[in-house]
Amino acid sequence: MRPGVVALAVCGLLVPGGGPPSAPLPERMADTGGGTQLITAVAPRTGSTSGTLTWWDRTGGRWVKAGSAPARFGAGGLVEGAARRQGTNTTPTGLYDLPYAFGVEAAPPGTAYPYRRVHRDSWWCQDGGSRAYNRWSEPRAADCRAARAEHLITYRAPYAHALVVGFNYARPVRGRGAGIFLHVDGRGATAGCVSVPGEAMRRILTWAEPARRPHLAIGTAGGATAVTRY
Repeated sequence: MRPGVVALAVCGLLVPGGGPPSAPLPERMADTGGGTQLITAVAPRTGSTSGTLTWWDRTGGRWVKAGSAPARFGAGGLVEGAARRQGTNTTPTGLYDLPYAFGVEAAPPGTAYPYRRVHRDSWWCQDGGSRAYNRWSEPRAADCRAARAEHLITYRAPYAHALVVGFNYARPVRGRGAGIFLHVDGRGATAGCVSVPGEAMRRILTWAEPARRPHLAIGTAGGATAVTRY
């Protein structure tokens, strides 16, 4: 996505003086990505590791809630996307596109989103010295060390179904972080991803439509800030 600035305030996702407090969250946001579908992931504060994920449809000129689920965030809480550093277990705040879906399991029936199936030689490279940094690599790139990559098939439960989050993706900055996904819950907080129960993840995949350009907005439930949009 083109770089720009998303002004955030109330809910860490909103613009001061936006719509009335009673208006749906997307109608109070500075930027929703320009599409007619949106996912919001909101934590109570930057140090939180849990919150709520909601998905929305824009219908008849208004945003309507399509569903919601409890969400988990990074063990290190949330941090502005442009300031994030790899290895901090923090979830990047901001507005991100969703390039494609993937999973160890087959796509849920009715999924329209581009879906990539995980195989035994599927890796996600997190090695800052590799040309494959923050990319799916199948097989693992020769210059991507196994110790600095995720062997996707070993995460059978969390990556049963997932969406790639466009954080640091279009033009990766080495050291900012790699492998941020929206995926199925594990045992607790994540390493920086956003996770939801399996049923919610399946519902999101069958709801999302590429032509409607869904985005993911991550923020907090209070405080004024500004984050870089990627």
